[in-house]
Amino acid sequence: MRMVDIITKKRDGIALTDEEIRFFIEGYTHGTIPDYQASALAMAIYFRDMNDSEIAALTRAMVDSGDTVDLSPIAGLKVDKHSTGGVGDTTTLVLAPLVASVNVPVAKMSGRGLGFTGGTLDKLESISGFSVEMDGLQFIDHVNRDQIAVIGQSGDLVPADKKLYALRDVSGSIESIPLIASSVMSKKIAAGADAIVLEVTCGSGAFMKSERDAIRLAETMVRIGIRVGRKTAAVITDMSQPLGFAIGNALEVKEAIDTLRGHGPEDLKELVLELGSRMVVFAERAKTRQEARLLLEQALDQGRAFDKFRQFIENQGGDPSVADHPERLPQAKYQIELPARSSGVIAEMKADQIGLAAMLLGAGRATKEEQINHATGIVLHKKVGDSVAKDEPLLTIHSDSKDVAHVVRLLNTAIRLADQASRPALIHKIIE
Repeated sequence: MRMVDIITKKRDGIALTDEEIRFFIEGYTHGTIPDYQASALAMAIYFRDMNDSEIAALTRAMVDSGDTVDLSPIAGLKVDKHSTGGVGDTTTLVLAPLVASVNVPVAKMSGRGLGFTGGTLDKLESISGFSVEMDGLQFIDHVNRDQIAVIGQSGDLVPADKKLYALRDVSGSIESIPLIASSVMSKKIAAGADAIVLEVTCGSGAFMKSERDAIRLAETMVRIGIRVGRKTAAVITDMSQPLGFAIGNALEVKEAIDTLRGHGPEDLKELVLELGSRMVVFAERAKTRQEARLLLEQALDQGRAFDKFRQFIENQGGDPSVADHPERLPQAKYQIELPARSSGVIAEMKADQIGLAAMLLGAGRATKEEQINHATGIVLHKKVGDSVAKDEPLLTIHSDSKDVAHVVRLLNTAIRLADQASRPALIHKIIE
């Protein structure tokens, strides 16, 4: 079998066999297939697409390229959640303890952020002492005992994806839906989940800008999951404006605490209940989503989800007192309000530009080597559809520098006022 023949075949729009796909993944992972040939095949896939059988074969080959996690010692069905990301991506911080509080095991492996703000691990490390490092036995013990643990991904998990993603990033094929879908699903499957709930975001602050592309990606990932024997569903959500009010690591932890205590943003709460109810049904803790949602609402109202969050923090070496005293989280030196330049109704809050402003403040990374500033970020006071008076604060900039003129300029272009505007729908579509 020759790599050049595989490239030519896909270039001509012919479906690849399982054996050809496995030959490529094994060869590229072990270094016998060079970058230029892998890049050529990725570009051929970008232009010629893949059918469901090819994408499933690619996903399985990527899973088999490295270690897999055995979660069978954990009692019950393990349900994982994945988001394609966005601005104000606080969901896991609320969702994990909430679902765990109704006895659904949450054995989660998360990553670090590259872009607008930190990933889930960076956010959790805003809490003094919190550790994302533990051995497999500790991980399993925490989940069996308390239903929740969150750790960093193993360096040997899906090595083919690490190599291929880095190559796609510098060769113009990053937006290929078959390659995105297999990348996401291979990691979730290798991490040992029995079922997977996906949040696929769309809009200016999302990877998929259009709803059409988001639907296609979601449908592809759901079909992959089903083909490899995992219960899978996807919720397509709006990311034309940030989710919630907080953008930044410690700021998002505080917002998660507020939500678990019953007074967080309505859109964040609604999304968590939407995703969580599907996780609870997949885990067979409820028969219907309505029954599952009621269980989750009761866990929030009765404080059990908040108590689970505090227990989770303590289990992983963090200071549990931040749950009751979020002011102990890192705080920026300066808090600078951005006033509205006129009266009106907020018609647009471009999530990507607001996310970029947060990154410029230090809340995110432009490169993997950059350090996260856990304290900095932005807290919105208004969302699309809200009225605002001239000089009323639109948001507060949390910065360690007084000089935020460049951030202010960016934020002023990100927010547009009009005479009237309607609130965007949070949930666009469900794929099941």
